[in-house]
Amino acid sequence: MSKIVLVTRASTELGAATALALAGAGHTAYAGIGPAAGSSPGGTAELERHALVQGTRLRPLGLDVADQRSVSVAVREITAESGRIDAVIHTVGPVPRGPLESFTPYQLAQIYDAYVLSTQRVNRAVLPHMRERQDGLLVWAVPSGHPADRTPYLALHSEAVTLIEHFAASYARELAGFGIEVSTVVSRSCTADAGRHLGLVHPDDTETTAVYDSRYPGLVDSVDAVLAQQTVTEADIARTAEAIAMVVDSAKGSRPLRIAPGAGGAPV
Repeated sequence: MSKIVLVTRASTELGAATALALAGAGHTAYAGIGPAAGSSPGGTAELERHALVQGTRLRPLGLDVADQRSVSVAVREITAESGRIDAVIHTVGPVPRGPLESFTPYQLAQIYDAYVLSTQRVNRAVLPHMRERQDGLLVWAVPSGHPADRTPYLALHSEAVTLIEHFAASYARELAGFGIEVSTVVSRSCTADAGRHLGLVHPDDTETTAVYDSRYPGLVDSVDAVLAQQTVTEADIARTAEAIAMVVDSAKGSRPLRIAPGAGGAPV
């Protein structure tokens, strides 16, 4: 059965690939394009090119997940045109890289917004409709356990990913009684969306960063080497997008809470 799906951060490579995979599978994919951190010019161009194809089920629309008004307008637009939203696809934000002390409180708020508050804005806009229908699906694309868990200067990213996984798991427990399902799709990379456009957030406090660099010379280079080794390929992005489309395609009640497409798409 064809579903109405909202893909947030569709201007990233993973978001664009997911929207295209969903449209190719026969679903109507509303691709949210806005000034989200980590946006890829290549992803946006690909969406716009395919949206021009006659008969496509791809619907690009303005959506800034950092702006509640933008989220509300986008959800109203989708429901007015299609009558419902069956599924929402979330991806994580860019990768913070640097000493924890060097990130200002304002930056931490921005990072928390990119990982948690943005998804909460969208969820609060769509869940009332899903609860009324007793049906719906939330999907998060998240990085797997990776070297960043043990790598200095990537701790903030690792903690943010852990937080969003707990967030998704809590939603799964609380929404089950309303007939709404939750799945997480695990990417093999330390970031669920990178490709050639790895989005890094650097600390604003460069003076403190310099102090750390002088105490731990060469550490930044070693961290960047870890990131380079973990950079996802186009094949990795396609595999994750196909796994997300598979979750959307699956019958209600059969969707796993967590799948790892790097392991052949098998449920974990």
